[in-house]
Amino acid sequence: MSPRLLNLAAAFSLLALIALCVLWEAWLAPLRPGGSWMMLKALPLLPAVFGILRGKRYTYQWVSMLSLLYLTEGVLRASDPGLTAVLAGGEIALSVLLFFSTMLYARNTAPSRQAPARPES
Repeated sequence: MSPRLLNLAAAFSLLALIALCVLWEAWLAPLRPGGSWMMLKALPLLPAVFGILRGKRYTYQWVSMLSLLYLTEGVLRASDPGLTAVLAGGEIALSVLLFFSTMLYARNTAPSRQAPARPES
């Protein structure tokens, strides 16, 4: 896959995961009626936005590990009743997409995978 396509997939999944976390805990299916402080779970993702949008390899590396926390939460809450299970399924899908797109981007843009410079004759 091209780094450009992986960058787009990572940016989309990151922004969608942030939106899902906020909407889920604020309005759609909060833990407590009227909203929940759980929406703050989106905060760790915010510093990654500019790094992902600019293609910073280091950001991709640490976001790939951070996405596993959201995958874990989605798996744990997938058995909850009602809309929560549907939202958890969305969180699982977005965090898996985020993990693989960031991991593959970091792998494909590694300095060891770049074409070596040709010596001038």
